[in-house]
Amino acid sequence: MRRALLLLAVCTMLDTFAAAAERPNPAFGPSNPFYAESSLPFHAPPFDKIKDTDYQPAIEAGMAQQLAEVRTIAANPAAPTFENTFVPLEKSGRLVDRALQAFAGVTGANTNPYLQEVKTALAPKLAAHQDAIFLNAKLFARISAIYAKRDTSGLDPEQKRLIEVTYDQFVHAGADLSPADKERLKKMNEEGSTLSDTFSKKLLAANTAGAYTTNSPDALAGLSEAQLAAAAEAGQGRHVQGYLVPLQNTTQQPLLGSIRTRTTRNTIFDNAWNRTEHGDANDTRAIVSRLAQLRAQRASLLGFPNHAAWQLRWRRRRKTRSTS
Repeated sequence: MRRALLLLAVCTMLDTFAAAAERPNPAFGPSNPFYAESSLPFHAPPFDKIKDTDYQPAIEAGMAQQLAEVRTIAANPAAPTFENTFVPLEKSGRLVDRALQAFAGVTGANTNPYLQEVKTALAPKLAAHQDAIFLNAKLFARISAIYAKRDTSGLDPEQKRLIEVTYDQFVHAGADLSPADKERLKKMNEEGSTLSDTFSKKLLAANTAGAYTTNSPDALAGLSEAQLAAAAEAGQGRHVQGYLVPLQNTTQQPLLGSIRTRTTRNTIFDNAWNRTEHGDANDTRAIVSRLAQLRAQRASLLGFPNHAAWQLRWRRRRKTRSTS
């Protein structure tokens, strides 16, 4: 269950975006590669069979399936035990797990406009899905009851470890908040997930727009023949004459240490350093400011002085649990 939880956008692609958004989502069924667990070694995703249109139906069906599984666990009239609560909870969400893992890998390494639109559509749904699990009062009541008796229930160390980590995870997510505060938290999480997705799309678009281009090999003096050939190939890939040096999503650009021409180094550095601060469609400063506000508000709601303290509490808690 915990495993389940993860962009080009330039003006010339607006028409592609619109067309992608209009593509129909096929119904989820046996023809979808995620319908059944992969038979490949280690259950690796069958990427040769997966189409871009397969992800969203599988993820949405997986979310619905997991919520049904969680509702069954939470509504169990029997007294809560490790076997009737934690075991089925751990087994829940297999479909959404496998679909999301593949989707995250593809969108992180080889995205396209259609997958970006799917990611945008799914962001608030996934946030709501996580909240529907972690903020489920009946489910948390069962987890809390088992947690309270973990030292006297004859559990082995692995079972106790799972109980403690899961309980901490639920509390960290807001499970012990009042109903009114849970509703506030849900709205924060939904807005935050949407803003984070928008930030990612703007950043990728800014990376694309900030690439350095030149027709003169002298501007790239210091690069090896292989590096120049790669820059020429990158230019051809984007239909640009001459050479193109794409920005990397790092603090410094790797080729700056090799290029001897000062003006070229300065331009590439400025393009990278200010990539999302040009006051254009790819400017992320307002998003960053709002995300910081939301994170501060969420931390306060959860009883912490700031977002860093909230995050560190969870990380320290996990480390302490694992070493004690």
